[in-house]
Amino acid sequence: MMQDQALEIGVEAVIYGLPLVMMELTMQNATNVEVPSGMAAPVNQFAHVPAFPGATFKQVVRANVDTLYSSAFLDLANEPIVLSVPDTHGRYYLLPMFDAWTNVFASPGTRTTGNGARDFVIVGPDWNQPLPAGLEPLRSPTNIAWILGRTQTNGPDDYAAVRELQQGYRLVPLSASGAPYTPPHGRVASSDRTPPVDRLKAMTATSYFAALARLMATNPPPAADAPMLAKLAAIGVVPGAPFAPPPEVAAALDRAFVAALQKIAPSKNLRGNLVHGWTIPGANLAAFGTDYVTRGLIAMIAFGANLPADAVYPTSFLDADGHPFDAAKRYVLHFAAGETPPVHAFWSITLYGPDSFFVANPIDRFAISSWMPLHRNADGSLDLYIQHESPGPQLEGNWLPAPASGSFNLTMRMYWPNATSPSILDGSWQPPGAALRP
Repeated sequence: MMQDQALEIGVEAVIYGLPLVMMELTMQNATNVEVPSGMAAPVNQFAHVPAFPGATFKQVVRANVDTLYSSAFLDLANEPIVLSVPDTHGRYYLLPMFDAWTNVFASPGTRTTGNGARDFVIVGPDWNQPLPAGLEPLRSPTNIAWILGRTQTNGPDDYAAVRELQQGYRLVPLSASGAPYTPPHGRVASSDRTPPVDRLKAMTATSYFAALARLMATNPPPAADAPMLAKLAAIGVVPGAPFAPPPEVAAALDRAFVAALQKIAPSKNLRGNLVHGWTIPGANLAAFGTDYVTRGLIAMIAFGANLPADAVYPTSFLDADGHPFDAAKRYVLHFAAGETPPVHAFWSITLYGPDSFFVANPIDRFAISSWMPLHRNADGSLDLYIQHESPGPQLEGNWLPAPASGSFNLTMRMYWPNATSPSILDGSWQPPGAALRP
C-alpha cells in the first residue's frame, strides 16, 4: 500500500473507531473500584452522584445542575442484566442506554415508559435463550453497554428525595433475578486515573488500531458500516485479528492518528444550525448512522449525548448581534409571553467560563431553571439577566451571574422537548438571542 493511501484511509479509520475505543477507556476508568464511589462503580452496578458539582469542579466539562446522575457500565457477554426502576411519583427521569458505538438503543424513562415501577432485561447480541415472562427485553447491539441516567433535581433541597429514588434503580444478573442479591466487590486493576481523552491522545496508532480490532470482535459494527470495514481491512484492521502493519504503513498511520485528532478538534467542528447566536445540535445525535465525524466529535467532547427526543442542548458563544459574549457587558435574554422553551419536562440555561467550567459567584448560582420562582413581566414575558453585577434586589431572582472579565458562554437544556409545533426538533420554535442591555 502506498503511504499516501494509508494516510488517507488512516484518518477516516481513526475517526470511525473513536467512540468504540473511548467507550472502553471510559469503562476502564469508571469501573476501576471495589465499591461504588462518585461516578465509578464495578461492572454491572450503578454509581449514583449524590449532589451537584460546585465552582471548583474540573473533572467533566459542561456539567449540569439540573439532574443527579446514575451511571452503570454493563458487560452482557455472559448473561442479560435485569434493570428495575421504582415509581418516581411523577418526577422526570431518563435512563438512556448506549451501545459500544455510542448510539442509544433504548431510553426507559418518563417520556417512553412512564413513571411507574418497571422491570426490564438488557440482552446482549449473542443471547438466544428464553427470557422470563414479565420482563421487557431491551436488546443491545453490543456486549458493552452504558446506562447514563438522569433524575430531575430541583436544587439542593431536593437531594434527599432524589437519592431515595436512585437507590431504587437496581441491576441484577438474570440468573440472580427474583432472589436476594448482594453485588460482588470489583477489582482495582490500575492506579492510573488519567482521563479517557488524555489516555486516547497518548496512544500510538498501532495500539489504537490493535484495540479497535479487538473490540470490534465482541462489539460488532452495524451492517451499514460494511464500506468502512473494507477500508479498515485495507490497512490491516480486521475484527478479532492481530494488528501488525509493515513499517511503512505504520509510519503513515502514526501521521494519520495525529491528523485525525486535529480534524476532530472542537474548535473546528462546532456542529449544528446557528440560530440567533445559538448552535442547535443536529437531529442525529445518539443515532449517528454513518455520520462518523459527528459521532467522533461527540465522543471527544460530549460523551453520552442524549437522543434529541429526550433532550436538546443548544449552546451559545454569541449574543443576538453575533458578537462573542463579553463579561464587561450586560445582557438580557427575553422570552415573549408563551414562548419559553416548549418542553414536557423542564428547561434550564447554564453559564460557563471559556474553559467550559462553572464560574464562581456570590450567590452560587450556575443556572436558571424553569422550576425556580422566576419573576415574569406584567405581559407574561420573561427576562433573564446575564451580567456580573446584581441587577438589583427586585430582579435578582432572574439573575445568571457572569464572570468579572473575559468571555463566557451559555447552554440551554430542554428536557423532553415538544414533538409537535412549537418544537425545537423541527425548527418551529427558535431560541431568542441574548441582547445587550443599556
